[in-house]
Amino acid sequence: MATLAAAAAAWLACAWLLARTSVPSLHLSGLDDRQFFSASLLRKTQHFTRGEDVLWLLATLSNLAALAILAWRLPRSVRGIGLGRIGSAIVVALVVVVTEWFVQLPFGIADQWWQHHYGLGPFHIGAWLSSQWAVLLGQSGALLLGITLVVGLAGRFRRWWWLPAGATVVAVTALFAFSGGWLSSAGTHALRDPQVRSDVTRLERTEHVQGTPVVVEDVSSFTNQVNAFTVGFGPSRHVVLWSTVLDGRLSSRSVDVVIAHELGHVRSGHIEKAIGWSALSVFPVLALVTWLLRRRGGLADPVNVPLAFLALAVIVLLTTPLQNAVSRRYEAEADWRALNATHDPAAAKQLFQSFAKTSLEQPDPPAWEYLWLENHPTLMQRIAMAKEWASDHPSQGGPGSP
Repeated sequence: MATLAAAAAAWLACAWLLARTSVPSLHLSGLDDRQFFSASLLRKTQHFTRGEDVLWLLATLSNLAALAILAWRLPRSVRGIGLGRIGSAIVVALVVVVTEWFVQLPFGIADQWWQHHYGLGPFHIGAWLSSQWAVLLGQSGALLLGITLVVGLAGRFRRWWWLPAGATVVAVTALFAFSGGWLSSAGTHALRDPQVRSDVTRLERTEHVQGTPVVVEDVSSFTNQVNAFTVGFGPSRHVVLWSTVLDGRLSSRSVDVVIAHELGHVRSGHIEKAIGWSALSVFPVLALVTWLLRRRGGLADPVNVPLAFLALAVIVLLTTPLQNAVSRRYEAEADWRALNATHDPAAAKQLFQSFAKTSLEQPDPPAWEYLWLENHPTLMQRIAMAKEWASDHPSQGGPGSP
């Protein structure tokens, strides 16, 4: 009991350290979205989001139902596979993954059509299916290695297999996060606008992250939405701007806010902190799965592989609000660093208002959607932060401060 209490205390201390940010205490509620968005745009974002929510809910329930059926029916066939413990587990896991892929397919197609219907991108089913096929192949390859490791360790260590398995998962996560910095920037091109390049140099110096490559990915073939992201850490770190950021819909000052936001992620070490969170989450999750399967022989028996997939899906669904809460804290910190770097809350406010048009993001979504589907602060929270920054820096608010 003392060991468990010490482990829990250490976990909470690490979680507290990882959750800390540089954002001061702010009051980000109370604004009326009708002051910043037209009634017609609010209706449009509400209708679009409602459709997205329905598709997500149906896809989630269908996935859980499919996993429940597999966990009920598939074990009856495992004994007859005759490929040994690890071989049988691999076959069963592949059946589960392929089934999930086919179950999710119609909802993915429907989502593509829904976004196209609202002008957020083209409806190229052939190209989309090709990309999904590539995803399935990647998942199958990773699954082959993962199941071999997990079932092998479960057979060797029984009750404590999750300790070496968790350490391996964290190591692989870190490896993918590091190599992803180069892989995700493959096929991109350097910034071509000399003014934007100059702005990047200035913002990198302000944020103390000089030498971070900022590149552009052409996304015109699959979306019209505006986005950017940060990948990698250390020498592999990159900031990737979607080409839509630079297509003229955003002002140059708003583009600067986007770049400063991503450089804020770099300065705050959010990729490295995400790896830390994976270390904090993987061990209790695997330990919980071990406990749930303990009376059925654990994962050493391939019969339990479908049930393990179902248990993981339920755990992920239940813990999604916590994951999103952490993500929102980091995104808020990147917003705060962008405000400190640009001293332009008016441009930040303009950018956040534009997201309602470019992505049909609902400015103030319902509470359940905020908990389960929003990994960024709401648009109203982000606008409120810009206003708070301007109030705290009256002499540095930039032109047209909110």
